[in-house]
Amino acid sequence: MLKTTQTSLFIFIGVFLLIFGTDQAIKYAILEGFRYESSIIDIVLVFNKGVAFSLLSFLEGSLKYLQILLILGLFIFLMRQIELFKAHTIEFGMVFGAGVSNILDRFVHGGVVDYVYYHYGFDFAIFNFADVMIDVGVGVLLIRQFFFKQKQNKIKA
Repeated sequence: MLKTTQTSLFIFIGVFLLIFGTDQAIKYAILEGFRYESSIIDIVLVFNKGVAFSLLSFLEGSLKYLQILLILGLFIFLMRQIELFKAHTIEFGMVFGAGVSNILDRFVHGGVVDYVYYHYGFDFAIFNFADVMIDVGVGVLLIRQFFFKQKQNKIKA
């Protein structure tokens, strides 16, 4: 059954709120002092002023406005490419919910609240749930768009 635009928007909003709410709830616990240490992974509090791996941190306060423009631009694009939006509603809900949560952190805390520190065998950048949801959302979107699209094209041929 094909999804209507209204159904897609409803699903998008639901996924958006689920990811946004979960991320903010976890960050609240971290901000309230929750910590964990082990030989593999630690839960620590870090305020990331940049984007992934603290890139673009030199933009300081301007970064959040740039990210808002990016998210608004992407949303407008998706509303004009409604079939793409309907085909990947869940993935876009994940990415937008996580992205907006991280942007909110920039306004409220001056930086993104990061807390997962993986250090088994090598040190990895400290990240958060929203970062993972962005990665998963984009990853699933790419897999579905390229691999499953190719299978559908072969079946049609």
